[in-house]
Amino acid sequence: MAVDRGQFKQLLKENGLKVTKQRLVVLEAIAACPEEHLTAEEIFALVKVDIPDIGLATVYRTIQLLSELHLIDKVNFDDGYVRYEIGNTAEQGQRHHHHHLICMKCGKVISFQEDLLEALEGKIAQTTGFLVVNHEVKLYGYCEKCGGNLIEEKRKS
Repeated sequence: MAVDRGQFKQLLKENGLKVTKQRLVVLEAIAACPEEHLTAEEIFALVKVDIPDIGLATVYRTIQLLSELHLIDKVNFDDGYVRYEIGNTAEQGQRHHHHHLICMKCGKVISFQEDLLEALEGKIAQTTGFLVVNHEVKLYGYCEKCGGNLIEEKRKS
């Protein structure tokens, strides 16, 4: 996924922030791995290729800034690591919800793009007046490789 440098620079300026090579490279490193859920250390390793003298603290600060600007999302898969992924923004400017399927055997994480909760969110707003603006869904189970015939057995029962 390509990063629109112009939009990013404008967003930084609108927020009174400097445009730096470090900020651009960190965002581009995350955007270059759209199917990955990277730790700060993994992002640091990617960025260090382009900027060998960058410090881990700079990467952490940049990640925090990108998160605050809603350009990246922070995810936690209960494995002891905080991970980051490029934010998914729909064309209308709304955040696109996607979910994660987590294999309990091998730890594989699969992003699931369908948002089946929109109807539920609408019903919640209608019946309670509560406006849901974001949600995160993590489903735990077994991937195709680890689950083997578990799916077939479940279908039969």
